[in-house]
Amino acid sequence: MPSKKEFVYSETSEPHRIRTKAILREHPHIRKLIGKNPTTIFAIAALVLIQLLLTWLLAESSWWLIIAAAYFIGAFADHSLFVMIHECAHRLIFKSRNANRLAGIFANMPLIFPSSVSFERYHIKHHSFQGVHDLDGDLPNHWEAKLINNYFIGKVIWLLFYPFFQLFRLSRLKEIKPFDGWVVLNFAVQAVFVTAICLFGVKGFAFLVLSFFFSVGLHPLGARWIQEHYLTHGEQETYSYYGAFNSISFNVGFHNEHHDFPSVPWNKLPKIRSEAPAFYDTLAYHTSWTKLFFRFLFDKEISLYSRIIRKNRGKVALSDELSV
Repeated sequence: MPSKKEFVYSETSEPHRIRTKAILREHPHIRKLIGKNPTTIFAIAALVLIQLLLTWLLAESSWWLIIAAAYFIGAFADHSLFVMIHECAHRLIFKSRNANRLAGIFANMPLIFPSSVSFERYHIKHHSFQGVHDLDGDLPNHWEAKLINNYFIGKVIWLLFYPFFQLFRLSRLKEIKPFDGWVVLNFAVQAVFVTAICLFGVKGFAFLVLSFFFSVGLHPLGARWIQEHYLTHGEQETYSYYGAFNSISFNVGFHNEHHDFPSVPWNKLPKIRSEAPAFYDTLAYHTSWTKLFFRFLFDKEISLYSRIIRKNRGKVALSDELSV
């Protein structure tokens, strides 16, 4: 199977704003779903508590139990915490931007590596400028796509070290301010948290580190990154996932719905599809992250080049924060 050498280029602007307008013309009542869900803070607190409790319980356990607990429990808790950080980035919990950022920093603690504030900054641009390589941090670097391409071992390495590959993308996004006082606060809180965790011993710390890498990488949960925007069914640009893991991942699989209406909180995303089925049931979607995980690894038709890239930034201002 020959390797792909380029991303798929599009001359059109990203598709979501167009679909949002069309949906609202036919279903204006969907605007009522827009709002905040302050009860999400209790989910964040519960997830943080679960990880702290497991860290304490596993402090003297055997290494096989620590690895198993990280893979089968900790990964799911951390993945859900990433979803909570995502909610905070879109200011879907509290009205105050600062309150959402503080909630995101709180959710970030068990994830070991400080990322909540930076994620907000880069993720909002992913929405505003989907596919624009200079502004969309969700897109692989050219060297990254060339290195991994469609090779099985390359994909394994990419999923295993996915957070580092994401970090390497930041230098490409030169128009986005990478550093400010909130980033410093995020780092400081993580430094204090990690120091405290290390007092419990190396095994508790190892559990959290393993949970983090499993939650975003070489695990069926890692298929979420493939599900969202990789071209698995022709050149459709965004895909939703309607599978069982949505029930424990706060509906994060409703990705087309989220891009169309980023101001709708996680608990109301399924209602968008149910209220406007003609717009979503006709789109390709995934029903299993596990199946997609193995398909990505073994299917040479899917590579890191299987993404839409565009130069058309439209008339969107760099400061755009997507109010719909």
